[in-house]
Amino acid sequence: MAKLAKDDYYGDFAAFVAAYGKAVNGELLDMKAAGADVVQIDEPYLQAYPEDADKYGLAAINTALAGVPGPTVVHLCFGYAYVVKDKPAGYSFLPQLNACAADYVSVEAAQPNLDPAILAELPAKKFLFGCIDLGSDEVETPHLVAERLRGALRYIRPEQLVAAPDCGMKYLSRPVAFAKLQALADGAAMVRAEVC
Repeated sequence: MAKLAKDDYYGDFAAFVAAYGKAVNGELLDMKAAGADVVQIDEPYLQAYPEDADKYGLAAINTALAGVPGPTVVHLCFGYAYVVKDKPAGYSFLPQLNACAADYVSVEAAQPNLDPAILAELPAKKFLFGCIDLGSDEVETPHLVAERLRGALRYIRPEQLVAAPDCGMKYLSRPVAFAKLQALADGAAMVRAEVC
């Protein structure tokens, strides 16, 4: 997140990132104190800057989540689907998140056609698994959502999996967003009936 902010004080990126993590931590603790059940932090540049992610990512996430009662989520962005059309088929920084403090890792899997085998490299985590492509107005069928979830279940246990859209839905019209969420719920219900 520090890549989105301007450092006019520290003059040192490591110190800036550490301070940013502490500021986010304060916000998350306030959110929990106000009654939030789940908090999620979005990391927009771990994917785009893997060298910096390797240097600072885990420490920053762990600082941001220190002492925050669960459940907590870290979302690993690929960039808004409406803006970033040609996404790579894999993350440059994902298995490293097995060591982060978040309970859940949120991954975009639908639009980039992510190989769910990568999930097995994070055995300590649960996943918000993106089953809805937000770069298209085409509404997925519940069967396609279920197929994507079944793909993830080849590598992780059912209790590690939560069906989710890839990312935010701000570029979709309300009717399309609602229809996609309905397909997500229906597809998840189909898989739940199979594994329960």
